[in-house]
Amino acid sequence: MRDFHCSECGQQLAFENSLCLHCRSPLGFSLPERALVISDGKYRPCANLQVAQCNWLVSEADPADLCESCRLTRTRPADQDDKWLSAFADAEAAKRRLILELSELGLPLIDRAADPDHGLAFDLLASAREQVFTGHDNGVITLDLAEDDDVHREQLRVEMAEPYRTLLGHFRHEIGHYYYPILVTPADRDRCRELFGDPDLDYQAALDRHYSSGPLPGWESTHVSSYATMHPAEDWAETFAHYLHIRDTLDTAAAFGFAPAGATLDSPQPGHAGFDRIIDLWLPLAWALNMMNRAMGHPDLYPFVLAGPVLDKMRVIHELCAAAVR
Repeated sequence: MRDFHCSECGQQLAFENSLCLHCRSPLGFSLPERALVISDGKYRPCANLQVAQCNWLVSEADPADLCESCRLTRTRPADQDDKWLSAFADAEAAKRRLILELSELGLPLIDRAADPDHGLAFDLLASAREQVFTGHDNGVITLDLAEDDDVHREQLRVEMAEPYRTLLGHFRHEIGHYYYPILVTPADRDRCRELFGDPDLDYQAALDRHYSSGPLPGWESTHVSSYATMHPAEDWAETFAHYLHIRDTLDTAAAFGFAPAGATLDSPQPGHAGFDRIIDLWLPLAWALNMMNRAMGHPDLYPFVLAGPVLDKMRVIHELCAAAVR
């Protein structure tokens, strides 16, 4: 995430700002400009400014009421559903970070209007009335808004022996499923099958086996997480999510002077050498961030080990993402 400043007075801003607290200028985020700008006659606020605390702007030339991120949401709590609107706003905030990163990387974002059968859409649902499963199905990403509750999410994290569980992490994982058929062309399938496994393996059988027996001993030397061992499709999605974790954290570090300017998302990192550079920058930064967290009495910020086979898988994802931009 880049560093933002008010164009009127130079005040440093956060990505979520809708008002400059120094000069009181009304602000909003413009995705085409990838900047926080003053919302003058060129823009109007997203219709979800109040209900979802969305600070993105819509061009006056655009007939839509919602911004590029909010219009991807297909289902959400009703305006009168006070219990879940706060969770909905938090989910939308995480989604906006996701959409910006995907845009920075130049990855295609095809919505349901353009592709009714496979286009991207989000169902942000509350599990109070019916059971909701966070997941992906043919372009539709479903999120259980109960994941916004710290106690609920932490309980699940502990029960499932996960070192990390966040709303943004869920979105990055599920968007990995969305991108598999987009990025992996027929020419790439054999290489991906060799690294990740056969994506056509029986998913339900793999799920049952994983939750009854757990991962095989020594999984840390081949997979980025224990959940990645469950099925080749989950290995791809988990590795894809970690690729997004790394790229965005490096981008933020570069914005604040903790990494070279070339680490930003909008800096091309082509080929093997580009990926090697990303990892060479990431490993010492992750170590330093973990030590800083420990200094504050917190667990490691990035509690994962990137073994050689994991990096081989991530390298392929890096190359496929780069190829999709061309």
